[in-house]
Formats: sequence, C-alpha cells, structure tokens
Amino acid sequence: MARIQGVANDQASPMVKLVYWFMRRAMKKMAGRDPARGSGIEPIEIWAHQPKMMSGMGKFQQAVRKAHGVDERVKNLVELRGAQMIGCEFCVDVGSQICRNSGFSDEELLALPRYRESELFAEREKTALDYAVAVMRTPVEVTDELFTRMKENFTDEQMVEITALLMVVNLDRLNAAFGIGSAGFSEGMVCVPPDRPAVGVGGP
Repeated sequence: MARIQGVANDQASPMVKLVYWFMRRAMKKMAGRDPARGSGIEPIEIWAHQPKMMSGMGKFQQAVRKAHGVDERVKNLVELRGAQMIGCEFCVDVGSQICRNSGFSDEELLALPRYRESELFAEREKTALDYAVAVMRTPVEVTDELFTRMKENFTDEQMVEITALLMVVNLDRLNAAFGIGSAGFSEGMVCVPPDRPAVGVGGP
C-alpha cells in the first residue's frame, strides 16, 4: 500500500476523471491484461493531488513516447533497466509485462540484471543498457568512451530520444518515494526485481 492515499475517482475533478479513464485503457493496452491488485494507475492517483503537475508530467511523457526513432525493443530494455535501478516496484511489474507482451522471453527478462554476461542481447542493446545505467546513476557517469560507443550505434536524434526516455523513468522516483507497490500486471509470471526495493513495501 502506498504511503499516502491517491485521489479517489469520486473526489476527482472532471479533467482528472478523464485522465483516469484514458490511463486505465492505456495500461491495459500496453500490458495486455488487467492488474491483479488495485486500479493499475496508482501513480496517477498520487499525482492527482497536484493536477497541474500531473498534466505537465503527462504532456512531457506523451511527447517522449510519441518519438519513434528508436526501435521499441531497445526502448523497452532501457526503460525496464532504469526502473530497476530506482527501485520502482510498480514500474518493474508493469514493465516486465509490457516487455513480455512485446515479444521478450522469460529468459531475456531474467538475464536483464546481468545483461553484459548474456548472449541474449546484441552488442548495440548492451551499449544502450550501459548508457541507461550510467545516466540513471547519481551523479551521472557517462564517460567519453561510453558516449563514443553510443555515437557508433545511434544517431544524435536517437540519443536524445533515449536520454529523454530515461528522464521519464526518473519521474518514477515519485513511485518509489511514496511506496507504490506492484499492481500485479506480472502476477504468476516472470518479473524483473527492482535493484533496491522500498523498505516495508511488498515485492511484485
């Protein structure tokens, strides 16, 4: 259970209710199934305490996610690895299901925490994952050598898209801070574990 209650549907403004409706549909489409627990949009219900912030965050996410310069497989890998690093249980739960729904095998999901040692990922994918790890660290640790490898594999436009996606992932620190747990999108299936699970919050 999250550390604070989200805004209930019957207490929400018409605009927020519309966002709830849209996000429930979007989550089901991305995950390919309903959540096993809760509404499946708990982070949005928390953001709804600040509707203007929720709206701004949503517009930024929309702009980033509408970019299609990078293939979905790379974007899904980068986003899931970033979610692992910030310890967002909600994100790794839904992210694992989104990856599986887009064609990832259980073996690939299980190998993600040790991607460098795995033969399941192409070198280009490993470079993107190295970049994701470096960007998500505090402070950021993108070396000149790593940036050169990225430029050998991705265009400038693609690198901006990948980096912007990691900025979106960083917004999910809100989920980890408020202890928003798994919604059970990956219930009964393989789920990548968060690197640093929130204290006192149940796992996916």
